[in-house]
Amino acid sequence: MSFIFISLNGCSDSSNATPKLQYADTPPILENVYIFGVHPLHNPKRLFEIYQPMVDYINARLEGGQLRLEASRNYRAYNEKLFHGHFDFALPNPYQTVASLKHGYSVFGKMADDESFRGIILVRKDSSIRKVSDLKGKSVSYPAPTALAATIMPQWYLHEHGLNINQDITNHYVGSQESSIMNVYLGKTDAASTWPPPWQAFIKERPEVAEKVMVKWETPHLVNNGLVVKENVPEKILQQVGDIIFHLQDTPKGQTILSSMELSHYEPATNTTYQPVETFLAEFEKDVRPIRLQP
Repeated sequence: MSFIFISLNGCSDSSNATPKLQYADTPPILENVYIFGVHPLHNPKRLFEIYQPMVDYINARLEGGQLRLEASRNYRAYNEKLFHGHFDFALPNPYQTVASLKHGYSVFGKMADDESFRGIILVRKDSSIRKVSDLKGKSVSYPAPTALAATIMPQWYLHEHGLNINQDITNHYVGSQESSIMNVYLGKTDAASTWPPPWQAFIKERPEVAEKVMVKWETPHLVNNGLVVKENVPEKILQQVGDIIFHLQDTPKGQTILSSMELSHYEPATNTTYQPVETFLAEFEKDVRPIRLQP
């Protein structure tokens, strides 16, 4: 198991310290520090750029403790840490959210904007692929087998449109949203799967690459990513963290943080919020492939 963390010279909103990305086999031991693990929405460097400002914002207002953001090298590493109870707070995808409930976590919130939680399938603009059946015998890139919006939902879409995803296409799990997009741009795969927030971020950061690629299909939406907390986190800490996160949109600084996430706000949620996800996952596993990959 590997850990990624940062060191900061100060934790307030006004700090100009540049986070230093560090790798270690074991996490540092600190008092009253609660580990906040975000699933691999992006590569670790990009994830820290987007989520460390929110952690700093929370820490500047949190009494009795501090959060420490931790990224993971890939989905497998994140799942291992989540399912072993390593994180105190976590932002998992909906599949991981549902799975975490069996490992000492409960849902206290979620990302809003459920309409954005859908899969999109990209092809190059000069591609000859016109309909789903044209992918037969072709290859598709995805971030990871357990990425719900960016892998599982697109695979369900292809299944629903007549492809046997285990036999008709070659599936490449390439580790990140950015890698999935780059694979189709570079011609390593014939199509790529991702979801709207990383695609929108990619358009802004790599417009010359995005210009060569287009969204060919998109899936219906599901419940967005969850916020979960480990059962032994003190209630007073949980209440503070929730109150701060759920009101980010009320301040200019918070709005800037949310904008970088391509998100309008976070909102309270419970375990039952994710019942539609459990139902979908059960149907997917029955008709398409197993996905319950435990470490």
